[in-house]
Amino acid sequence: MADEVKLYGIDGSPFVCRAKIALNIKKIDYEFAVEDLGNKSADLLKYNPVHKKIPVLVHNGKPISESLVIIEYMDDAWKGVPLLPKDPYEKAQARFWAKFIDDKCIPALFKAIGSHGQEQVVAEAHEQLQFLENELNIKGKTFFGGDDINLVDIAATFIAYWVGAAEEALGIKLVIKDKFPKLIEWGGNYINCQVVKDGLPPREILVAFFKMQFGNA
Repeated sequence: MADEVKLYGIDGSPFVCRAKIALNIKKIDYEFAVEDLGNKSADLLKYNPVHKKIPVLVHNGKPISESLVIIEYMDDAWKGVPLLPKDPYEKAQARFWAKFIDDKCIPALFKAIGSHGQEQVVAEAHEQLQFLENELNIKGKTFFGGDDINLVDIAATFIAYWVGAAEEALGIKLVIKDKFPKLIEWGGNYINCQVVKDGLPPREILVAFFKMQFGNA
């Protein structure tokens, strides 16, 4: 009997896109249930009563919430291309960097976008991004996962794709080539992978979102 897999979310969410990209890498067939965040479905509220947030993955009736948890679950539940390293130390490191991106990088970048590129706020974001630049330099590989995409790359989807759309929408520059050459090279390689492309929303939707959200600030 085939697995029944359903993903609840919206196209424009970087966290939902993480789950989509992981599903693509694992070659898992799934149904995408589009949510209205202004009027959340009874299913979403039932499946994620704690946070009432997207994404939620439902596998054979069992719900899993939070994008990074969903990715780890997929890696345990399905064979195929691994999303986390097998080595315990490397796996712990991948979890560390994915959490660092969520706790430090994305909030700092959102703050910089909201400030319209204010120098001090951008400097704070750069401080966090420098850690990722250094990590890519140490690895000396195409991706944070080495030669293949892993949890950390997927966690950093916002940096690779959403930030560029915000820069275009607001006429600001956050990730500068002279300062972050490895990060920019990584982002280009990452979003040009077909499994990633297929999980991303059209860029113009994100540009329009950032203009609407922050354009009149």
